[in-house]
Amino acid sequence: MAGETTITITGNLTRDPELRTTGNGHTVCNLTIASSTRQYNRNTNQWEDGDTLFLNCAAWDSTHAALASNIASSLSKGMSVIAQGRLTQRAYETEDHERRTVMELRVEHIGPSLRRATAQVTRQQSTGGVSQAPAGYTGGATANTGPVGDPFAQDAGMPEGDPWATGTDEF
Repeated sequence: MAGETTITITGNLTRDPELRTTGNGHTVCNLTIASSTRQYNRNTNQWEDGDTLFLNCAAWDSTHAALASNIASSLSKGMSVIAQGRLTQRAYETEDHERRTVMELRVEHIGPSLRRATAQVTRQQSTGGVSQAPAGYTGGATANTGPVGDPFAQDAGMPEGDPWATGTDEF
């Protein structure tokens, strides 16, 4: 949407992601990312940490993607992550009837930082969010064993040797 503040943040998870179900049946994952500045001090020849931003984040499962569930099963406290989403402001009232306002990142994309780590990626089955091939996709669905219209399903005209074409993690 126009006028929304989209940001990308890198940092470490301060706690394990917390997966919960709301009263109306929606699944949400709450997590906190700590992002610190770091500068090299030429006088002492050492790196020095600056201020730390602690950003509360929320990710939701949808009918098209299990983002919250995937976060809870893939990420844990201390991991270095890269997250992108919409910065939102939310107001609420405490039990003492005090008004509070918090800033929160509504996560749309997140993953481990591969700067000092490796990751094993497991592709999830499509839940029907893609009904046609993406722009520029020229492959044909020859022996498609995935959901109807999933251009990324096994044997969906992918080039030979493409690791995503088989649905396995063997690269």
